[in-house]
Amino acid sequence: MVPVVALVGRPNVGKSTLFNRLTRTRNAIVADFPGLTRDRHYGEGRVGGKPYIVIDTGGFEPLRTEGIVKEMTGQAELAVTEADIVLFIVDARSGLVPQDERIATSLRTTNKKIYLIVNKAEGLGISALAEFYELGLGEPYPISAAHGEGVGPLMELVLEDYPTEEEIDKSDDAVRKIKVAVAGRPNSGKSTLINALIGEDRLIAYDMPGTTRDAIEVEFQYKDRDYTLNDTPGLMRKGKVF
Repeated sequence: MVPVVALVGRPNVGKSTLFNRLTRTRNAIVADFPGLTRDRHYGEGRVGGKPYIVIDTGGFEPLRTEGIVKEMTGQAELAVTEADIVLFIVDARSGLVPQDERIATSLRTTNKKIYLIVNKAEGLGISALAEFYELGLGEPYPISAAHGEGVGPLMELVLEDYPTEEEIDKSDDAVRKIKVAVAGRPNSGKSTLINALIGEDRLIAYDMPGTTRDAIEVEFQYKDRDYTLNDTPGLMRKGKVF
């Protein structure tokens, strides 16, 4: 099986930047603005001939019980459930914060293989890692997702027990999938339609325009045919787009 790697952490620690680095794409929106990613976002990558699936998630706040943050947390928890490996990302520049501690407490109950990733560590010494040992998740791994520092060796470590592409039966991927884009203005029900088609709450459907910000791909099968559904952000006039 191709391993599934989930990226989790509080908002603005660099999860989407790392996602783009691992998938060698720009599919996830990246800006110095917390809360951009909200749904689970899937991509593919490989290191040293070993393929993997990576899941980007929105900010994780285990104690929030209402609003859009609750929905984002639910998506992150589903990603952890699906994953074989969890990369818990923290921010070396801002240091250890209470939200990191709450996320660590939640992750310790999952029985998943967890790696503690200290992002934005470029130019910082080993002393910048010391406080993160308090999370009780073992050795912190310093990286810079933006510059690529430490990312390759980290993924080689993460994937060392998993097979190469040649060892994996890829026959199921031989059939070409039909791609379907679901487009429309904000809050017209695009995500709700996709959730209804696949029979699960795969995408956040919330009564607030602009909930979907990235273009999210969802695998879907109907009458033995494979499809990729693409949920898109709402279409707006150019002058109104932030």
